[in-house]
Amino acid sequence: EYIDGVIYAMASPKTIHQQALGELYYVFASWFRGKRCRPMLAPYDITLRRFTEDINVVQPDLMVICDLEEKVNHQGYYMGVPDLLVEILSESTRGKDSVKKMDLYLSTGVREYWIVNPFRHEITVYLFDDKELVDSRCFQSGQMAASFIFDGLEIPVQSLFD
Repeated sequence: EYIDGVIYAMASPKTIHQQALGELYYVFASWFRGKRCRPMLAPYDITLRRFTEDINVVQPDLMVICDLEEKVNHQGYYMGVPDLLVEILSESTRGKDSVKKMDLYLSTGVREYWIVNPFRHEITVYLFDDKELVDSRCFQSGQMAASFIFDGLEIPVQSLFD
């Protein structure tokens, strides 16, 4: 990944990461079936710009894209801003995902950001509007994590870790 002029090497994910990602994708793919928006999985480059000359390339674990058809360039790459992004924390990405990426996503027009924390069995959902953090909720084991922007999109937190 390339964020604010720094290249970050990405290690392969561990089993708990992949289990959580698989469950999330299954729920998202089922929920969005037949709808305009489409969930996509990493590896999938997302190019985000804070300014015209500022290029950042990230690979969120899961993303929901609502303007896919309009924003794919002639080379077949998506060049828009996803509506919802999900990152699953690991020991090596915890700080980057929680600080650097959250700031990047907020400042480039992403509407919602989910951070899945497998160490604490929780999901924190952030709502962004006009490049400001306007709300957040933390969902723990035994609760249903719910989207702010997609009414009815929810997942039992513990299902990601069973």
